[in-house]
Amino acid sequence: MRCFISVSGAVPGLYLDEGDVPRNPVVRLPQSSPNSEGVPMQGVVEKVYEQVVDRNRGEAEFHQAVREVLESLDPVIAKHPHYAEGALLERIVEPERQVIFRVPWVDDAGAVHVNRGFRVEFNSALGPYKGGLRFHPSVNVGIIKFLGFEQIFKNALTAQGIGGGKGGSDFDPHGRSDAEVMRFCQSFMTELSRHIGPSTDVPAGDIGVGGREIGYLFGQYKRLRNAYDAGVLTGKGLAWGGSLVRTEATGYGTVLFAQSMLATRGQTLEDKTVAVSGAGNVAIYAIEKAQKLGARPITFSDSSGYVVDEAGIDLELLKQVKEVERGRVKDYVDRRPGSRLVTEGRVWDVPVDVALPCATQNELDGAAATTLLKGGCTVVAEGANMPSTPDAVEAFQSAGILYAPGKASNAGGVATSALEMEQNAGRTRWDFATAEAKLDGIMTDIHDSCVAAAEEYGRPGDYVLGANAAGFTRVADVMIAHGIV
Repeated sequence: MRCFISVSGAVPGLYLDEGDVPRNPVVRLPQSSPNSEGVPMQGVVEKVYEQVVDRNRGEAEFHQAVREVLESLDPVIAKHPHYAEGALLERIVEPERQVIFRVPWVDDAGAVHVNRGFRVEFNSALGPYKGGLRFHPSVNVGIIKFLGFEQIFKNALTAQGIGGGKGGSDFDPHGRSDAEVMRFCQSFMTELSRHIGPSTDVPAGDIGVGGREIGYLFGQYKRLRNAYDAGVLTGKGLAWGGSLVRTEATGYGTVLFAQSMLATRGQTLEDKTVAVSGAGNVAIYAIEKAQKLGARPITFSDSSGYVVDEAGIDLELLKQVKEVERGRVKDYVDRRPGSRLVTEGRVWDVPVDVALPCATQNELDGAAATTLLKGGCTVVAEGANMPSTPDAVEAFQSAGILYAPGKASNAGGVATSALEMEQNAGRTRWDFATAEAKLDGIMTDIHDSCVAAAEEYGRPGDYVLGANAAGFTRVADVMIAHGIV
């Protein structure tokens, strides 16, 4: 059974990075379709989805994320009806706690600004809530709920004992001075500190929240709580509790997952051309790992356009432009002979073997998927959260290519965050090789869990079903064990 959401109204430009405005698709409630047992999906699963839409109006991204999971659970419920008992589905789609708060702060000119802060603590069945903080003008409660819901299953797949949560603010750190960012972070943490803790809720960074922001947030938390709870935030600096490989983890993990998928068909990434969207941490380190495995990444992007470098991306130059200078992709082209900047169309117009969407949600729609397929793409591994629209997912699955949803293929970041928590708890630190080996093992386990679940429920090779089913059953079994809470 596949029942997909129609997505329309998307803005055509497709060269987003982690700081660009995400798209807001329009979600239309689909018609009922049969599950693997021939039972219409108008039963328990459909009822739960309709309740979500009715109770969370205007939250299109959240609707989309819930639908994508619930439609995969149809064969799971058909085979194991007890998962529908005790309103378990109704509970798993409802956050345990939602916090919205005012964040006043003063800029360098003395003007007062008021932003809105969010923390959605979605599910703690497996451990403390875990998920990033996003600072971006597009942030609203629907965005945070979509991300938090995805985080439940992503975190479960890592088998690291972490629950699902997400947070952030509509504050935009771009163009702000360090002093302004500090004052905002201190105001934000003044309230957030009431709701987090190393055994309660452990935020990390997301879009707009890097090492600078994490430092200011942790400093204020430490001052307010009078305790050095290093494990309360992840993504910290190496000198004060951070972990090696954390910066690289999401990008590395995405490529490792792609390599595992290819191995099921007796192939590797060696000599394959790769399209990457975005130019933040995820994109940069996906490019780095792909190069290490013998592939040739030829694209990256930001909101000003996308770069094509047929000779292969000059990684050191890209790092200099984006990480050191915080420049634009044009700066790369200005210094790299043979590369070109494209300001129309989309990065997916470039014919490649492998696509790694590493920018933001709904950046790859049905038309882009069709273009990729025509260009010979046989592997798509998501480095961002839900970057492919339902129409794109349907196209990939119908074509029979290797397609990995973000909750599986980009789980390397949160997995390494959990490893950072482990190191903080033991007051120890691993070298790069140790941390990378643990990441490699986790990504292999996630891949194998997805494969096994897809086979168990009758759709071998369906990584969407596999990821959702494997993540769901791990959480659901514990929720049942904990009772009605």
